[in-house]
Amino acid sequence: MATERQPDEAAEATDDPASLRREDFPVLRPQPTRWHDNDHYGHVNNVVHYAYFDTAVNGYLIEATGTDIRDLEAIGLVVETGCRYLAPVSFPDHLEVGLAVERLGASSIVYRLALFRAGDDAPTAVGRFVHVYVDRDTNSSAPIPSAIRTAVAALMLPATG
Repeated sequence: MATERQPDEAAEATDDPASLRREDFPVLRPQPTRWHDNDHYGHVNNVVHYAYFDTAVNGYLIEATGTDIRDLEAIGLVVETGCRYLAPVSFPDHLEVGLAVERLGASSIVYRLALFRAGDDAPTAVGRFVHVYVDRDTNSSAPIPSAIRTAVAALMLPATG
């Protein structure tokens, strides 16, 4: 179950990922680590962070809309991802993924994400995730479905000036 805060409690966007804190994210979703997430060096492999982010975003969208998002008239395709690693995590760490929206366009959403050890205020990783919505049949650009738009509105960061 996700922990939610009111959008006005979210912090403004920052250029320094290391300065972000859990209160900068309107929603925190639990993310367990798994034995096979660890690599040969004993920490969660970098590529697994992207799976955590993808799981958090889509899990949130499914819960917040109350629908199977794969059945909507437009589907979100990931067109960009990025991650800045700040500290290692390892199985059996208990993690939480912070979700926020930096930009909500007509057909795209830019998410800011962060990975926190449960109870820690500073992130272990900060990521970016961009969904572009396309018509499920033609694969051409399409407006964000209203159910998705409503769900992500709760994740919007305050505009910076």
